[in-house]
Amino acid sequence: MSRSTPPSPVLSIRPALLPAPDRGTDLAVRVTAPTTGTDLPVIVLAHGFGGSMTSYDPLVDHWSANGFVVVQPTFLDSSTLGLTPADPRYPVIWQHRVDDLVHVIDEVDTLVASLPGLRERVDTDRLAVVGHSWGGQSVGMLLGARVLDAEGRPGADRTDDRVRAGVLLATTGVARGDLVPFAQEHFAFMDPDFTGLTTPSLVVAGDHDQSALSTRGPDWFTDVYHRSPGARHLVTLHGGEHSLGGIQDYASTATTDESPERVDLVRRATTAFLRTALDVEPDAWAEFAATTTEPVGSLDSAPTTPLRSGLRGGDLTEGSAA
Repeated sequence: MSRSTPPSPVLSIRPALLPAPDRGTDLAVRVTAPTTGTDLPVIVLAHGFGGSMTSYDPLVDHWSANGFVVVQPTFLDSSTLGLTPADPRYPVIWQHRVDDLVHVIDEVDTLVASLPGLRERVDTDRLAVVGHSWGGQSVGMLLGARVLDAEGRPGADRTDDRVRAGVLLATTGVARGDLVPFAQEHFAFMDPDFTGLTTPSLVVAGDHDQSALSTRGPDWFTDVYHRSPGARHLVTLHGGEHSLGGIQDYASTATTDESPERVDLVRRATTAFLRTALDVEPDAWAEFAATTTEPVGSLDSAPTTPLRSGLRGGDLTEGSAA
């Protein structure tokens, strides 16, 4: 399939509401799509802790303008909902997140139909998931990751075969006894096993991302690349912290590492990876890797990958490759 060129104007609707009686609150979703193009692939985007369907415009605007339909659920931990730890759903809110993602995928046809004229232009078989921070752990479970219990036994397998590719942005690593006491007490689910994560995935991490939840350094956020068979590539942002240059909002006061160059690199890398992984543009990833030459970040790739066999790492910078 050919890409939409030049970048298309986009339309967005929110909230599209999915009934969810067992959840206690209907699931609110934003759908954003280009106004032109056919056979459009779908990205389901999972926000980090406290975020919502209105987060990540710097990424959503780019993806949709370049031919993707972006679907964004609002999870129960969103600051827009105001749940407190006293809520009975709170201890298992991480499981509700995965349930919400599955619900969105189940109802993706309904959601894309909320924008007039969109349904007949979408190829819902070309579906990827993207998550940032806690959202990375959430979508990781659909890619094959599992949560270990207190005895180190893997929990439920939530792999979803409808998901063809994934992107994991600043996604927390394995526990290995490295969680700080607060995290051990309140976030016991932050103990992933990545050995079953086989779905083709791209990992993006910042080399200055020091989490308050782990005693390890920024390498913690690269565990999923090193420990899962599905993670094909790792993009490391030089100087990047947890917001990866400011992907969650334009000019956000919460961004401590604001960098348009880093955000642009995340945009281009994710777009190229997904266009190739979803069979939209087979050469997009190879072109991205070949045409970036000066260091804003670095690229590592697995020795053998269906996306590009034998791809070697290189320096990355600004430029138009995807």
